Amino acid sequence: MRWVFIILLVALAVLAVVWTKRGRGDSPSQVTRSEALAIADSYVLHEWMPTAANAFHGVDPTGIRVDTPDAEFRPVGDERGWWLAGQRNVALPYKWGGFETPEEFDRGLREGKYAGDVYSAEKRRLLDDAVSNLAVGIDCSGFISRCWRLPRSYSTRELPGLCDPVTEPAQLQPGDIFNRHNAHVRLFAAWADGARTQVRVYEASAKVLCHDLPLQAMLNEGYTMWRYRGMRE
Repeated sequence: MRWVFIILLVALAVLAVVWTKRGRGDSPSQVTRSEALAIADSYVLHEWMPTAANAFHGVDPTGIRVDTPDAEFRPVGDERGWWLAGQRNVALPYKWGGFETPEEFDRGLREGKYAGDVYSAEKRRLLDDAVSNLAVGIDCSGFISRCWRLPRSYSTRELPGLCDPVTEPAQLQPGDIFNRHNAHVRLFAAWADGARTQVRVYEASAKVLCHDLPLQAMLNEGYTMWRYRGMRE
């Protein structure tokens, strides 16, 4: 009986660890910091040549509004339109709800799908109901999910559940994120200046890009810093 009791205790301890990790949303994948940045670069540097058929502005056949960020997309005060049909373009375009790899994006273009779909207040209100399956590209949280090799796209509402907080900017390491709940997320790449006032980040905006931003301005906007638990050195 004593051995049975010990076995039961061990089994309960193991189950407690498993359920604790499940509750925290622990590490559905593992990735190194260098791998995360290499994946990010593959999106920034990806070259593609669309046709006019890959541009679209209107309601798709399923009833969802789509606006590709092509050069013809120029609403007043909105400068997100950038890509040109029949020409070489670089970097994957933003698509609301997008989770495509560069290879999946290229295949989608060949199938005549729309190249990207800009976000709007209405799309943010509708969330998944505003995702068009007839467009291809990547959105901000889908991009982070790919960089971390996650099995699906995790939203900005979900990503912190996979992470531990980074409490001080000095603790930031490549592959960490700046997350703004239900709004936007950026991948930290490096410090951009010796004084550590500027950060180099990757993000999916009108397209996936890498650029420098002032740290304090992001913190003032409500961004918080997080480290994925599946991140390896």
